[in-house]
Amino acid sequence: MLDAAHAGTMSSTLMVARPAPRLGHGTGFWVVAAAFLLALAFSTVPTPLYPLYQQRDGFPTVVITVVFAAYALGVVASMYLIGHVSDWLGRRRMALAAVLAEAVSAAVFLAWPDVPGLVVARFVGGVGIGALTATATAHLAELRAVTHPGRDAGLFSSMVNMAGLGIGPVVSGLLASYVTAPLTTPYVIFLALFALAAGVIKYVPETVSSNEDRPRYRPQRVSVPHHAKPVFWAAAAVAFAVNMFSGLVGALAPTLLRGTFREPSLLVGGLVAMSVFAAAAGSQLLFAGQPLRRQLFIGLGGLVLSLVAIPTSVLTGSELLFCTGTVVGGAGMGLGFRVALAKVGAVAAPELRGETLAGVFLAFYLGLALPVLVVGVALTALPSLLVLVLFSVVQLVILVWAGRRLAVAS
Repeated sequence: MLDAAHAGTMSSTLMVARPAPRLGHGTGFWVVAAAFLLALAFSTVPTPLYPLYQQRDGFPTVVITVVFAAYALGVVASMYLIGHVSDWLGRRRMALAAVLAEAVSAAVFLAWPDVPGLVVARFVGGVGIGALTATATAHLAELRAVTHPGRDAGLFSSMVNMAGLGIGPVVSGLLASYVTAPLTTPYVIFLALFALAAGVIKYVPETVSSNEDRPRYRPQRVSVPHHAKPVFWAAAAVAFAVNMFSGLVGALAPTLLRGTFREPSLLVGGLVAMSVFAAAAGSQLLFAGQPLRRQLFIGLGGLVLSLVAIPTSVLTGSELLFCTGTVVGGAGMGLGFRVALAKVGAVAAPELRGETLAGVFLAFYLGLALPVLVVGVALTALPSLLVLVLFSVVQLVILVWAGRRLAVAS
């Protein structure tokens, strides 16, 4: 009897100690990519819906820029404070926490649909994106290195980034056009998808070795070899400059479409926002075989053309020119971001890849946050057309300066 009890205890102990089943590295790669895509799509879901909130509550355009900036500030704060800790805490654990943060954001949108709630929801969503971006990018690279040694996942990660950002506004634009509750249905759907993603991510293989002597916590720092710092900072400047464009489109396009161009369709607004990121992903794929220097010049040239076309379209009332300008600018943004990531990836130390990538994405999202805040302040005193023209001129100057710096540093 004692032996039987002892054997039963041993069997029970073995069952408890058995490790949880894990997905293969190849399957894990696609799970992480899908979760990353889902989170990024959710980050742009509210873009076509802002006019509905504005119509319902009667707030001015400056409130939209504040809500938009809350998201960008959440991303920047998260990247600075926790964007790098997956290097020692683990990729899987950080990815799971980030997806849960996105689920909380969706729940806040549903439970607190007033302006303060929108600000809180966007900030929490930004925190999740900030934690996930560098983590998922590094995780994808490490999972791919196991299944396909020698194959770079950088282009794939960059395309997932842009494709995810493009899917969100189309989904919400479609739902806003065909469902009876456009300000709740998108968030219910994404909340369910985040719950599903969280349940699967916990089975993804971990790629960071556990270390009992964890380093003392500190905020984000950029870890780049001394000789490579000129390239890194030049690439960060380009990342900052190109993402100013998505801030311009995200903060002002919905209002311009409904106010200046008298476009009533929310689906059109979603398609315009989507076209920026679809063009970005498409340009990255189309020019993938070209030298990075050529990609940089093509990308910056596209952005320059776009920053001339968009203010001109508003002055002339040409919706076609406006849409064309957003597509061309999106393609330029995608190439510029791709080149920045590739340059930094070439100099990043493998053991600090998360820190280095977090530094690039920090600059990228600062390019989204700071200019949008400035636009919000400017709109309180200046007409939207003048703000648009001034913004375009400032971005042109920064683009030319940053592009030359990266070309020389490379």
